[in-house]
Amino acid sequence: MSSTYLILSILVMAVVTFFTRAFPFLFFIRKKPPAVLLYLERMLPPMIMLLLVLYSLKDIKPLAKPYGIPEAAAIILVVLVHRWKSNTFVSIAAGTVLYMVLRNLLGA
Repeated sequence: MSSTYLILSILVMAVVTFFTRAFPFLFFIRKKPPAVLLYLERMLPPMIMLLLVLYSLKDIKPLAKPYGIPEAAAIILVVLVHRWKSNTFVSIAAGTVLYMVLRNLLGA
């Protein structure tokens, strides 16, 4: 592939991405968005996080070592830290660190 083709491809993808992100703002600039969009705006982030958590837990074998202990401990820590600090980054980082430490200590 030529450099011109690659640059044009990247440019087209950037423009399309920009307009798909900007479209809702341009479309609803003068009027209030429908109730369904406001509902989705509020509910989609927690639902996406729930799906990611469920996906990460799908391969746990509770009858085999380490019995899901690192995952359970990390989830509990994330919930506790998030309720304490109300900071998503800090709670996810704390859970990740605990998970990795437990996986290495318990031997996965």
